[in-house]
Amino acid sequence: MWKFIGVLGVVACSGLPAFADARGWQYLMAKLVADGVDQGRVEAVFNDARLEPFGGLEFSAERPRESRALYRRFLRPAGVTAARQCRRRYAGAFEAAERTDGVSADVLAAILSIESGCGRNTGSYVAFYRLARLAMANEPANVQHNIARIAEWNGTVDPEVQARLRERARSLEQTFYPEVRAMFVVAPRLGIEPLDLRGSGAGAFGAPQFLPTSYLAYGVDADGDGRVSLDDPGDAAASCARYFAAHGWHPGLSYAERRATVWQYNRSTAYVDTVLSLAARIAQPVTPHHAPVHHPKRHKVRMAARKL
Repeated sequence: MWKFIGVLGVVACSGLPAFADARGWQYLMAKLVADGVDQGRVEAVFNDARLEPFGGLEFSAERPRESRALYRRFLRPAGVTAARQCRRRYAGAFEAAERTDGVSADVLAAILSIESGCGRNTGSYVAFYRLARLAMANEPANVQHNIARIAEWNGTVDPEVQARLRERARSLEQTFYPEVRAMFVVAPRLGIEPLDLRGSGAGAFGAPQFLPTSYLAYGVDADGDGRVSLDDPGDAAASCARYFAAHGWHPGLSYAERRATVWQYNRSTAYVDTVLSLAARIAQPVTPHHAPVHHPKRHKVRMAARKL
């Protein structure tokens, strides 16, 4: 009940619209309506049975760092083989994107291989819900709940820790609220409802795992069918290349500059290292594997020796 009391108090003091059945989403619904999203559309989405009620979001004061263990499999022989197959299968799409935006086809193949297994695993979560939960981080009662949670563990909350918690809540809201709002634009362009789009646990979707604002900013209709579909290899490769070009990628970059550009895609050192290492392995010529030559006479000698 803590979240409902906090939300109602904020709404009463702010003059924001109240909703008869917010199911815990009042704070986010009010922000969307205040930003110009049609109230009827907002209510339809948040009252849909497919959207779970908001039951709070627990988060730490610090942004968690990704472990290298998450990416090891991509650099193992099976992972490199799969990435090379991806590069060959969609060679036309990757090379067209490279010609247009100057982004290495091998890097594009590495990105799509890591992000979604070359489009085979784009996620099964309701993307809107995953984004909306994160956008609710800074809802006042949710922030207080997280402060109380830390206090319960430690007996008290250091003012510095409390300040970092509040800053992290603001950062999560600033990152993910625009993504929720963008879903009300993305969905009509795809000819679906906001809750129909499936993606990762972080709300990213399609082969390159774009967030909604990236789809709107960098999506490319490479096949000219009048729609940007990140499930289409041509659109996915071209959109990914457009993103990298917009963030500074061009032919002739130093290794450090390439790292800085990939960092903009996912701010994880482990991720950056894996993308560039995998791209380098994709580019390496494949050494033919020769089956061992069997010599019948030698085999008979060995078999005879075993009988002695």
